[in-house]
Amino acid sequence: MMKHLLLPVLLLLGVLPHASELFAQNPPYDAFPTAEPPYYRVRYDAGKEPGQLKYPVNYTIWIPPAAKQLRGVIVHQHGCGEGSCRSGLTGAYDLHWQALAKKHDCALLSPAYEQPDQADCQMWCDPRNGSDIAFQKCLSDLGEKSSHPELAQVPWALWGHSGGGHWAGGMVLLHPDRVAAAWLRSGVPLLKEDPKRTSIKAHTLPVGALSVPIMCNLGTKEGVTVKDDRFSGVWPANEAFFKEVRGQGGLVGVAVDPLSSHDCGNQRYLAIPWLDACLTARLPKTTGEALSPMPTSDVWLAQPTGSTAAPAVKFEGNALEAAWLPSEAIAKAWMQYVVDTKVADVSAPPSPTNVRLSGNQLTWESEADLESGLARFIIERDGEVLATIPEQGKNPFGRPLFQNLQYSDTPTQPLVAMRYVDDNASAAATYRVIAVNTVGLKSAPSEAATKAK
Repeated sequence: MMKHLLLPVLLLLGVLPHASELFAQNPPYDAFPTAEPPYYRVRYDAGKEPGQLKYPVNYTIWIPPAAKQLRGVIVHQHGCGEGSCRSGLTGAYDLHWQALAKKHDCALLSPAYEQPDQADCQMWCDPRNGSDIAFQKCLSDLGEKSSHPELAQVPWALWGHSGGGHWAGGMVLLHPDRVAAAWLRSGVPLLKEDPKRTSIKAHTLPVGALSVPIMCNLGTKEGVTVKDDRFSGVWPANEAFFKEVRGQGGLVGVAVDPLSSHDCGNQRYLAIPWLDACLTARLPKTTGEALSPMPTSDVWLAQPTGSTAAPAVKFEGNALEAAWLPSEAIAKAWMQYVVDTKVADVSAPPSPTNVRLSGNQLTWESEADLESGLARFIIERDGEVLATIPEQGKNPFGRPLFQNLQYSDTPTQPLVAMRYVDDNASAAATYRVIAVNTVGLKSAPSEAATKAK
């Protein structure tokens, strides 16, 4: 853990050599969930020619089963280091992110770069080093495998953590016409050459990128309130990126997590609604059409490291120095998030479906609550509470989740199954399952299931 936590700082200092100079490829990256429809996977070996990706990479995608025509792809990009790269192998299986993808008829894609331990993250997190080409190739290949050829042409919504934030931001700057929105957690691309970070090549800021909604999200311990943390260089980099983009009228905001450092904390409870708002506004109704511009009538503004937002027409201060927020609803969620990350939710999760009892084993299916995900399930037998699955989800960084959570915001392996074994099941027993989201709201009970005769 310490090795991959320290890696971004070493990258900022420019002290890591290229992988090809000192490091051999060192798996395992071969422990991942199976990819059977609606999941699909491709893997590419490392390239040997200039401009090709220096590390092997897996791309796993989830396609909403009911989607006849995809309208976009949501990319969940892990950060630097072997631990974070391996965590990317489960990103496409995250039920909460799938709920966002399903709502908008989007695929959910999770890359997993097979970066050797302590190797140079820039060899993939700078998309100009081959990962841009590999990414676009995977969309074409996965489109063919999934019988969704439109995947190669649809817009992208990008989420990235640490080095993944460098990558997502870099893709905005390279392809602003393809990116519907980008959420950059603890990592941004460099816009001006920095003699202290000679290993990182600066990007240029095209005019088109100013129309792409971007959120810079980081932990307060990454240089905002704590100046001597190992990640204290993250805020100065974010601040420079924000000032450059916002100063030219870019649609960029800042959301400081008041509880965390370089981990992802509870960011998904703001990131998913924010991306939902951007996708609702920008995705074209017909595949192949251009992205729509963000509406301007309901924009709110806030001081980047403050806690209060106001409608743009009432904001007191320089608008081009203020964090941009797309709507009143997002502004209110932002104000909750930057105070204690307790983004409110009043909607109950969907009820579990397809509840079945085979022998002593109860199984079910369930979709996540878009706003608050899934924390646990309550099993009822004959109208009485029998069990809670799990009794306590595992997440050392924020709200407990049913699927548990890793450092780079992905489920743990092995994936948690929707299954319960009742050693005292009787032929006459009736079972129901209730979903509970991460703010404690319960779904209506599922339809009843009885033991098959």
